[in-house]
Amino acid sequence: MIPTNGRRSRSHHPADFNPTTARQHHPDLSKLRGWSAMMDEAKLPEGEWDKEKAWALRMGLTGSNSLEDKSIPTFARGELPHYAGINTFLKAPYAEDVQEVGQYDATVLGVPFDGGTTYRPGTRFGPQGLRKISALYTPYNYEMAVDLREQMTLCDAGDVFTIPGNIEKSFDQISRACAHVFSSGSMPIIIGGDHSIGYPTVRGIAECTSKRIGIVHFDRHADIQEKDLDERMHTTPWFHATNLPNVPPSNLVQVGIGGWQVPREAVKVARERETNIITIGDVERLGIDKVAEMALEMAWKDADMVYLSFDIDCIDCGFVPGTGWPEPGGFLPREALSLVSKIAAEGLCGLELVEVSPPYDQSEITALMGTRVIVDVLGTMVSHGVLGKHKAHIDKPVTVPMGDFDGKRWSNGAA
Repeated sequence: MIPTNGRRSRSHHPADFNPTTARQHHPDLSKLRGWSAMMDEAKLPEGEWDKEKAWALRMGLTGSNSLEDKSIPTFARGELPHYAGINTFLKAPYAEDVQEVGQYDATVLGVPFDGGTTYRPGTRFGPQGLRKISALYTPYNYEMAVDLREQMTLCDAGDVFTIPGNIEKSFDQISRACAHVFSSGSMPIIIGGDHSIGYPTVRGIAECTSKRIGIVHFDRHADIQEKDLDERMHTTPWFHATNLPNVPPSNLVQVGIGGWQVPREAVKVARERETNIITIGDVERLGIDKVAEMALEMAWKDADMVYLSFDIDCIDCGFVPGTGWPEPGGFLPREALSLVSKIAAEGLCGLELVEVSPPYDQSEITALMGTRVIVDVLGTMVSHGVLGKHKAHIDKPVTVPMGDFDGKRWSNGAA
């Protein structure tokens, strides 16, 4: 039959259907994660979202009478809309008074420091970049069936006051800030900044405990030489961190190392200290599950806690161009996210995400990837019930004195 428009039609007559050759498009849906995640969402609480909306109306006034959605305030407050408001990480509460961080399971700290950079500066803008793009995310993950707002507490304490042009004073500031947050019981989530901050962040945590700390370090570069250009730079954090008495080099595991940018000085130190290096080639040959198993075994051997350091340049630079030292041949994003989640499932005492450099980024995709690493780590820890596991090991908490002040900033004193 030729239709009037001159085109031959495809017959859909039932007689043309052959059940013996038909493709089965509908397997048992209960075996799909997409189906089970849909069912799991119904089990998640919603009380904190209701509180968020009520808080927004209290802080931002009720919306105009013409609005049908009466949960919308006049002034933007909280998560919505994603393009408005003053950004904290994930639009989480801003802990302007850092004495309050102990009220939260985890605390975000920005470290806007790139004084340890030896090639492309710009990571001092990393905290701004990640906070900005994090507004694109919601606290809910479909596949994990996790809602961070409902299942944990999170705050953003703002940035550490680093000292431009002075590495050692900045390191002291970073260690002091991390020690304060860790001592409170809140897990520090550090957004860098270049990778030189790995040493002072670990030093701050190690100061608060007598227990042994392991490190899982994602990177393309070994970062374990003693000095670079006569200073402690972003190529040196793990030499100095593994000099700390409770951070032994045998518990340092470096994942993703390789390529043409690994200084031989670092390799010599790794060999002398008997640290553990897993290359991208190893990951490709052994697979994600086996590498995660090996990394966890080495990092946790005789250790009480594990710290996770994630350098964004461990991912192939085609996906993360906005970084200080881009390197081809790294992880694919799905590989990195899968591996980092398997590490986080055992529990962490801290997390740092470093080397995001917004001036070199394209469409904010590097900052977006860095944000995804952080929320995947948090989601994994929540789903495995290990968030807060580190608190049992805080046996030497520090106390940082605060200044004296009464009143409100930029205020005329009126109630």
